[in-house]
Amino acid sequence: MTKNKNLIYSIVCLVFFMVIGYLYAYPVLSGKQLFQHDIVQYKGGAKELLDYRAQYGKETYWSNSMFGGMPTYQMGSQFRGDVIKQIDNLLNFLPKPVNYLFLLFSGFFLLGYVAVRNWKYALLGALFFGLSTYFYIIIAAGHNGKVHTIAYFAPLLAGILLVYIRKKYVVGFIVTTLFMGLQIAANHPQMTYYLFLALAFLFISELIRAIQKKTSVKHFVISSGIIALACILGVGMNSQRIMANAEYVTETVRGKQILDNERHTADKSGMDKESILMWSYGKLETLNLFIPRLMGGGSNEPEGEEMMETIQQLVQENAQSQAEVDNIVRGLTNMTYWGDQPGTSGPAYQGAIVVFLAILGFFFAWKKYRYWILGASVLTIMLAWGSNLMFLSDFFIDVVPFYNKFRAPSSILVVVELLFPLIAIIGLYRFYTDETLDHSYKKKILTNVSAVVLGIILILLIFGKSLLGFHTDNEKTYLPPYLLDYLVDERFSMFRTDAIKALLFVAIIAATLWLSLNKKISQNLALTVIAAVSIFDLWTVNQRYLNEDNFVDAVFAENPFQTEVTDLLIDKVGDNRELQGLLMNANVNKTLETIAERDKGHYRIYNQAINPFGETNTSYFKSSVGGYHAVKLRRYDDLIGEYFSKMDTVKIPKILNMLNTKYMIFGDVQEPQAVPNPHANGNAWFVSDVEFVKTPNEEIRRIGEIDSKKTAIIAASDQNYFDGKPLAADSTAYLKLTKYKADELEFSAESKTPQLAVFSEIYYPKGWKVFVDEKEVPYIKANYLLRAVHVPAGIHTVRMVFEPEVIEKGKLISTISFGFFLLLSVSGGYFMFRQRKSKE
Repeated sequence: MTKNKNLIYSIVCLVFFMVIGYLYAYPVLSGKQLFQHDIVQYKGGAKELLDYRAQYGKETYWSNSMFGGMPTYQMGSQFRGDVIKQIDNLLNFLPKPVNYLFLLFSGFFLLGYVAVRNWKYALLGALFFGLSTYFYIIIAAGHNGKVHTIAYFAPLLAGILLVYIRKKYVVGFIVTTLFMGLQIAANHPQMTYYLFLALAFLFISELIRAIQKKTSVKHFVISSGIIALACILGVGMNSQRIMANAEYVTETVRGKQILDNERHTADKSGMDKESILMWSYGKLETLNLFIPRLMGGGSNEPEGEEMMETIQQLVQENAQSQAEVDNIVRGLTNMTYWGDQPGTSGPAYQGAIVVFLAILGFFFAWKKYRYWILGASVLTIMLAWGSNLMFLSDFFIDVVPFYNKFRAPSSILVVVELLFPLIAIIGLYRFYTDETLDHSYKKKILTNVSAVVLGIILILLIFGKSLLGFHTDNEKTYLPPYLLDYLVDERFSMFRTDAIKALLFVAIIAATLWLSLNKKISQNLALTVIAAVSIFDLWTVNQRYLNEDNFVDAVFAENPFQTEVTDLLIDKVGDNRELQGLLMNANVNKTLETIAERDKGHYRIYNQAINPFGETNTSYFKSSVGGYHAVKLRRYDDLIGEYFSKMDTVKIPKILNMLNTKYMIFGDVQEPQAVPNPHANGNAWFVSDVEFVKTPNEEIRRIGEIDSKKTAIIAASDQNYFDGKPLAADSTAYLKLTKYKADELEFSAESKTPQLAVFSEIYYPKGWKVFVDEKEVPYIKANYLLRAVHVPAGIHTVRMVFEPEVIEKGKLISTISFGFFLLLSVSGGYFMFRQRKSKE
């Protein structure tokens, strides 16, 4: 009966999670869709991939839509035989973002149930976790892969606890393997990496417990072996994805440096420290886990507009000179955020109640949870400080494997957002149910912790201006006193509102715990009060960052690159600034569409009317010189840094010609001007003049100086390629593109002499095969980032195809891993069945 009741309650909770997801994202019920900036960019960049899939019914693993061309592994490519992704698709049966909210809630419900074996506390923990503000911020931004991965944090940890703590080897193995596979399939390695940094503390804790004989060494060894096997199989199920990305990352900005300069050292792996640590949390800023606007909210909150209007008025009334106005412009950055980060979409608010209960949890929870959660939480908070705690960041960047592959250390706080709700419900459960905890001890801890927490809030309210400042160093340097005083007063007012709420919420929960401890109210009523107040707290804060304004008419979500502005569209846009921004680009989009329709060939467009390296409008219509992606190929990123970032107007045209930039868009978004480029090199060309250079720095420098139509710059390391391959000029030779697909190009070539064919296609050493008259031949890198191949005299067909072997190898391993998982799961299930029968 108990098991049946728990099953019923669990099903009811799952239905409740769906209901609360729909209540939060209610506009989806009327057909609206979530509008996400990063997903808009994805749709532009992935257009060629999606069109290829629709046209040919298969996948291309290369696209020329962005940055001259790049693999599609991080652009939404699908993998044949990817069973674990099909399971993931089944779990994501609800519309976005209801699907993510449901997974967040239900995943933690499983973890809570494993930890305390009580559905009420599991439900409470699910609400704590699933309503964490950071998740709503990243959903609004379009970081779907990140929130998708985080949603599988809790059930993966549940599987591990089933093995280590509950000694449910078979069920724990199944759950761990399944959610390890699902988490990797969600495809945000950075989040998974951070989770495993925390899980290392759990492993160490269990090891210490075995050494101290609080659990058997045999159990620890068996459990560790089961979890290791489960993780290996989970990884194995994603072999195509992992192997392809592992191969790709070595050639990207996350791989080895190529150039030597003041910021980079050649052959050093990973990003430079400045890029890694750019989004570092301030030490005091960490308190916004507890008070959301301790350092402000997002960089662009509604209050900022009103503040800016007042500032403009104050400047008009008080500014004495143009120099003062210039200083004010230099000093003003973000109205509603004044923390250490360059900017932010909002605080990583955990909830005043959750943090308060987590602190209590570190006193009340069982030691087998308490210490490893505390250690993992402290470490991840310190790592989130990034450049504000350099000795630790230096150590992890220089010593800990793979840490230097990831940027924005502030995002590691997702670990705290998992562990605080967990320790909170474990502590709360033991507070109410464990009779070994002395009544006086409970009263003492509750009193002391409540007094300290409430006291800290009061101190911040009374002395906040002097303790927190409410201004940045830059503002203090450049702003006159009348503006600085105004900013401080307004910001303190924002902070004070949230601090008073935190004070009130903590006081209510402390009083509720006190009353229930003294039998004045029931445990169930206390849990109901905690849940209700916490939901109200988190819900109201989350609404600042993800609300009905984020949901738009389906026409904009499905086709954000509108080419015309009609009265109907204007009416649908209303006062939504994001959509207004889309319509502002309509003329640019129309220009791009017109070019693409009139000229069907394969070429690139350089769009300077919009930030070339921060947009995918161009990519939606045609191959672009620019794009928007965090994992660009290293050589292309070097090219951008060497030429486009410096705006070298003499050398940039040479680079654009080399990249076969047939059209350029100038002007602005309202009046774009399409300018044909008659000097573009074309898709491919013959050269007989080859210049060998010793270093990558020379390579990239020389391509901005030579006539690339006549001369090719070749690394000295490739000089042996020309042994037995003579070159001679032929002014009548031609090299012409005759067939184009994203992953296959064919050229016809004719020359009276042997020459070097240079292709305006991005060099990538893994997966591309070049055939001359259907005989595979080696190819080399020319001009720092293009492909080149020696072509003998005569008439020939040159064909290049992208057939990465890693895909087929990965598919085989994925299939074997999933098959092995099924075999072990069925065998384990049969063993459990036989055991139960024998006991009966």
